[in-house]
Amino acid sequence: MIPTTLRRSLLFLLLMMSVGSILFASSTGSVSLEWDEWLLAIQEPASRHGELIWHLRLPRALAAWVVGSMLAMSGCLMQVLLRNPLADPYVLGVSGGAAFATLLGMVFGVAVGFLPSLAVLGALASILIVFGLARGTGPWSGTRLLLTGVVTASGWAALISLILSLSPDNSLRGMLFWLMGDLSYASLSPGSFLVLGGCFILTLGLARSLNVLAMGETTARLLGEPTRRMLWLVYLLASVLTATAVSIAGSIGFVGLIVPHLMRLLVGSDHRILIPAATLFGGLFLVLSDTLARTVLSPQQLPVGVITALVGVPLFLLLLNRARLKGV
Repeated sequence: MIPTTLRRSLLFLLLMMSVGSILFASSTGSVSLEWDEWLLAIQEPASRHGELIWHLRLPRALAAWVVGSMLAMSGCLMQVLLRNPLADPYVLGVSGGAAFATLLGMVFGVAVGFLPSLAVLGALASILIVFGLARGTGPWSGTRLLLTGVVTASGWAALISLILSLSPDNSLRGMLFWLMGDLSYASLSPGSFLVLGGCFILTLGLARSLNVLAMGETTARLLGEPTRRMLWLVYLLASVLTATAVSIAGSIGFVGLIVPHLMRLLVGSDHRILIPAATLFGGLFLVLSDTLARTVLSPQQLPVGVITALVGVPLFLLLLNRARLKGV
């Protein structure tokens, strides 16, 4: 973990790297641009290269940054909610509901512009199911919530498999790409920025309470925290972030699991620093992953979820081995 005096510097560095990654992504692709060509294209949006940057690469890079930031922030919240370092944004079935609703829309020929709305509706349906089944009259039970979420996610997975098995071959490839996480047709609405900004402000405002909550529900209650209300608020924020991210780019794994771990090693467990650090690095990580997905087999493009998994699996095993050596 870096010294306290350097943590603010790290946040500024992550911010600059995030901006740099978006600019780098806009200049990299099957048609590579020199920096002088890139500068000229930025100044002339109507030119051939200008349209490539302004209408294709920059919107896609911004979408990748927003989705990565949402998933990383949601991962931080889920790990506090379930008090489990293995928790990630998809563990409670929110993404499954969103994926099922979207694939159902694809099967029935719903216009592409309405698919994000379907994803949000599916995610909200999953939230209501998990909330209704896990809610009890007694004390909060993270175990009950986790079990309910896992079973609900399994149910959605079965329905998704049914849709895929009955779908025509000509639409199967697009469905599989979306399920693996794909930013090819991602588009951002003003609502996406509002969700990211609003959830970030609320989460940062809850940072002190999250620090207390991470020590355990009993400790938090003894320190005067309204634990039941806090836990449902954390769940709602994490679910909204996950639903919005899935509606934009499908299910992209490992961002919400790996990024909070890495940032916790660097800045510690204080959520006043961890939340902004994870948010910035999550966006940076997904922008670079998507750039790699676009270029590694150029002109063919890979789903970005494949890249995040290929990077995330060995990285997570490395972190797990490091924790074992330390006796954690």
